[in-house]
Order: sequence, then C-alpha cells, then structure tokens
Amino acid sequence: MSSTETPRGPVDSSRVPRYAGPATFARLPRLDEVGRADVAVVGVPFDSGVSYRPGARFGGNAIREASRLLRPYNPAQDASPFALAQVADAGDIAANPFNINEAVETIEAAADDLLGTGARLMTLGGDHTIALPLLRSVAKKHGPVALLHFDAHLDTWDTYFGAEYTHGTPFRRAVEEGILDTSALSHVGTRGPLYGKQDLTDDAKMGFGIVTSADVMRRGVDEITDQLRQRIGGRPLYISIDIDVLDPAHAPGTGTPEAGGLTSRELLEIVRGLSSCNLVSADLVEVAPAYDHAEITSVAASHTAYELTTVMTRQIAEAGQK
Repeated sequence: MSSTETPRGPVDSSRVPRYAGPATFARLPRLDEVGRADVAVVGVPFDSGVSYRPGARFGGNAIREASRLLRPYNPAQDASPFALAQVADAGDIAANPFNINEAVETIEAAADDLLGTGARLMTLGGDHTIALPLLRSVAKKHGPVALLHFDAHLDTWDTYFGAEYTHGTPFRRAVEEGILDTSALSHVGTRGPLYGKQDLTDDAKMGFGIVTSADVMRRGVDEITDQLRQRIGGRPLYISIDIDVLDPAHAPGTGTPEAGGLTSRELLEIVRGLSSCNLVSADLVEVAPAYDHAEITSVAASHTAYELTTVMTRQIAEAGQK
C-alpha cells in the first residue's frame, strides 16, 4: 500500500459476523496484508516483570477479542479513525520470558523497526516493564518525550529483589536515561498505600506531577484534562496506561488492583480531551484476563486503545492536510 491509497479498514460486520474470523485489533487487516501502516497495533505478550499476580502475557489477545465489537465511526471524537489513516495489526513481539534484560532489548529492537517505517505504535501489553524499551525507541525518533502515565502506582521505584527492570521501575530508568522531558511528566489516577513517604519525595525529584484518582473525582475531568494539556504543551507525547488505573469494579482483570480508582468513563473522557496533543505513540498494559469477569477489563482496554488510536489518526490526517 502506498501513502496515497485509501486506507483499508475493518472487516464488514454486515457480511461477516463479529465473532467470526481472526481476532486482529478491531478486525483490522494485518500489517503484512497492507504493507505499511500509519498506526501499528502491536502486542507484547510478556509478564516476567510482575510483582504479584501474573497473566498479563495474555492481555493483548484478550483485548483483540474484546475489540471485535468496536465500530468504524467514533462519535465521541466525530471521526472514522480507520478511514483517516491506515491502522493495521502488526502481530506480537516475541520476547524471552526467562530473561528480562534480553526481553527488553528485543522489544526495543522490534519497536525501532516499526517506528522506522513511519508508523506510530499502539502497543498492547504485557506488563509495564515493556514501557521502558518502547520509550527508548520513541526517544530515538523524537528526542525526550512528555509522558502521561495513567496508573494506580508510581512505577518509579528503584529495584525489586535487586532487579532493575520490573513493572514497578520503568519510569525511574527512563528518567535516569534521559529519554523523558522532565518538565512534562504526570502520573494520573495514583492511589493506595506506599512503602513510605520517600516514594513521593523521590518521584517529585524526577519531575513528576501527580493527579490522584481523588483529584479526578473532586475536580472533574474537564479541569484535570485542561491541566494536563497545559503541562504537555506542544511537546511530543507518549501515553502509557496501566489498566489498574481503573477501579477494580471496572477492571478486575489485572495483577495489582487498588480500590478507589477511575471509572472507565473518566479515563475515556480524559483521553478524548487530549486530542490536541502531539501523541506520537502509546501503550496499554497489565490486562490479566485470568482474573477478569465477563471481559469487563478487556472491553475497557479495547475502548481505551480505540480512543488513543483515534487521537493519533486524527492528527495524522490533519498533518496531511497542511
């Protein structure tokens, strides 16, 4: 497919039932079927960095299954994302489950290859360890990026059992490596107990601002989103979403659930409100379907990935019109 051809969209659900056929994201074509993509949806079935309940290695395929019900027009953003730009499912990055260091290197190299084609990435995890190699790859292309990190947890701890690469450490490593723009870092949705107050002190020293789930409840989505947009400005933005940012009522299928989280409606509205930001890539991680009920978590995740993809395709289309 050339850059001037009409994007190939999802399978027509009026001709093939949604529950039939391969479970690509939103029933979109595979990358090898279209040759190139403006947005590549890629899975990383890796969860060797978890500290509590495992199972996020199955998250990407659970999200794909739940995404069968997504439709081509997004009324919330008044856009048909799959007609604005070519979105394709790039399959999975196969990472060594027995060697975290090697897995991190493999993910980074695979992301380099995909970004090198000109695509933006919508990555489906996997555990949050994968955010570090993805950020490394994005920073090679864009320089240090602004980061919005949606999560119940800070993920800026130093080590677990002496290990530097885990799902609780990626953003400390990213700050140390200079791949984040420390003037534009924000956690959103954090809550719950910590190991000590020093966790917050260390986090602030790295440059992170914190919007807790209670802040969203008290101040409202519109005010919070406006604050985030102002902090990001025109910088290249990477969004990393741990599904446990949602309350367990909305996302029970995850490894480290914390009470008092966002609703799925609040998360979707915040993402939609970031449509004016320069979103260069994103990830959505920590869906563990073994703990899910009636696909509650994977449905929320698939819709969140859909909104992120819509933001990216709108920006790609707008850039092409200039």
